Amino acid sequence: MNASGWDERARDLGLLFLRVSGGLFLLWVHGLPKLLHYSTEVQNIEDPFHLGANLTLILAIFAEVLCPLLIVAGVLVRLACLPILFLLLVALVVVHPQWSLFEGQFGWLLLIVFTSILIAGPGRLALNDRFAGVLRYA
Repeated sequence: MNASGWDERARDLGLLFLRVSGGLFLLWVHGLPKLLHYSTEVQNIEDPFHLGANLTLILAIFAEVLCPLLIVAGVLVRLACLPILFLLLVALVVVHPQWSLFEGQFGWLLLIVFTSILIAGPGRLALNDRFAGVLRYA
């Protein structure tokens, strides 16, 4: 195998690792607790846009459960990054503007991970690559 073939495989493996680890981490740490403890979470969730606690929590669950699952699978990856990035920016800039970089480091790191995925795309080891046409560039 020549060097460029190795580089392409390494890039695709790196993107796969980034997608799977970032997606599962967000799902495990934030998404599943919200989904599994809905009644507790709905009482504690911040509602910065006054949409109501239920709708705000449903939107957070969408961004932290469904979107990471799509990213892990490699389906509509770039599109699935957008709700996550919006949620992270709202949390860091609107809901918790008083947080120092130290206090918000987890959120900022997730922002870096999902922005990187948005920019780089899913790589060739994604279900997107198995479909032609419309999913290919999502």
